[in-house]
Amino acid sequence: MIRPASLLIVVCILIGVAGPVHAEAESRPNVLMILVDDLKPNLGCYGDAYAKSPHLDELAARGMRFDAAYCNQAVCAPSRFTLMLGSHSTSTGLYGLGSPLRKLVPDAVTLPQYFQRHGYRTESMGKVFHIGHGNHGDPDSFSVPHHHEKVIEYVDPESTPSGKLTREEAFFTNHRVADNNSLPRGAAFESPDVEDNAYADGRIAELAGERLRHAKQRQQADGTPFFMVVGFARPHLPFSAPKKYWDMHDRASLPMPVVKRSPLDSPIEAGKPNGQGEIRNYFPVPDKNSPAAIDDQLTRTLIHGYYASTSYVDAQIGKVVAELDRLELSDDTIIVLWGDHGFHLGDHGYWTKHTNYEQATRIPMFIVAPGVTQPNSQTGQLTETVDIYPTLAELAGLPAPNGPQSIDGVSMVPVLKDGDARVRDHAYHVFPRFGLGRAIRTSRYRLVEWSKPAVPEREATYELFDLEADPNETRNVANEQPKVLSSLLEILDDYPRPCPNS
Repeated sequence: MIRPASLLIVVCILIGVAGPVHAEAESRPNVLMILVDDLKPNLGCYGDAYAKSPHLDELAARGMRFDAAYCNQAVCAPSRFTLMLGSHSTSTGLYGLGSPLRKLVPDAVTLPQYFQRHGYRTESMGKVFHIGHGNHGDPDSFSVPHHHEKVIEYVDPESTPSGKLTREEAFFTNHRVADNNSLPRGAAFESPDVEDNAYADGRIAELAGERLRHAKQRQQADGTPFFMVVGFARPHLPFSAPKKYWDMHDRASLPMPVVKRSPLDSPIEAGKPNGQGEIRNYFPVPDKNSPAAIDDQLTRTLIHGYYASTSYVDAQIGKVVAELDRLELSDDTIIVLWGDHGFHLGDHGYWTKHTNYEQATRIPMFIVAPGVTQPNSQTGQLTETVDIYPTLAELAGLPAPNGPQSIDGVSMVPVLKDGDARVRDHAYHVFPRFGLGRAIRTSRYRLVEWSKPAVPEREATYELFDLEADPNETRNVANEQPKVLSSLLEILDDYPRPCPNS
């Protein structure tokens, strides 16, 4: 039983805590998170001589560029869950495009929710959580309703010759028919001579500028800091981008895939069914039931489309950052740029993501933290998507997050202060196919253990790649290097048993 005097003390403590929270929030930095769909590190700042990405290069130069950053699963929805929860897919069971976040982890506190609880106004626009394939995002994460925009979008009527809802539009708008694969396919690319805001990313850049202006007014009025998430769709398929961005690139000089076959001695579950998967939902790519391969001419056009789409989104991000500067908010705003996963461009004969290989899992990541990061800094620290949650909390002066979901990330603040510092010696990622592939990526090696839920532990198949000797992952050397395999399996054994696939 609480005595009246004790109750008075408790009330006074609560009043004392509740009062300063707002005052502390007023002095905390803003956060601008920029999320980009399917963006791999094919950027000038990562040494790609073919890329035209001046705005992203300039943003990277403001702070720290992470050269060894990895997503935790190379699929849109699960990758975004790992970002927003700070939890691996294997900790939550959120492996699929349609995974129900609030059914599997109903009490989870997402990254924006955590900031909201500490006095931030949280808002989002564009592609943040994956919406589509039965997934409806997470309204609980934001102070105001999410502004949703299109991912699958066309301007040229010839891109949808039937004039009907296309296969991928149906998936991304949660429109279900008896068989979505029976719907017509839209074009894999288009390049009309239109303004940037003819497409969603141009409109999102304009809206983000407007939201930043309102945020500045609120800060001047009451000191409320913002946590703003701006999500861009390109270079996700279709490669729909205004003509001027296609014209920036010399199609004939763009790099073609060097290795066009699956890695030697790798198990079947490591590859992609029918070779290319998702891209088969667009014409003129051969359809899913066709045995035809993507020929060199179409490969070159698709690669051109990827680079053009990257240049288009680069320009939109430049507009958002320019408005942040114009409003004189940059000195008080942490900026994070993150790509949700990599992208195969014909290497191994694969397209898009959905593998455990380097091209699908390595991502671009920049953090600009005023007063912490130095301009033009970079690090080789192995980093995972789940590390962003605790890193942002520490940068903002918030208590270290502790769930209730498993917080699997580690703060990168020591690395932001000194790029040579090390806080982890590997990255962990997974992909479910015919069971589950769990991977350990060190500075030199990648181990993947492929196992099925009903099979006893260690009755599994393995991939081991020496990326120092074989950066293109052409040959599985698991049988040739048993000591390396054993040492990496010891690391894998330290992870909890994976949650079942939802």
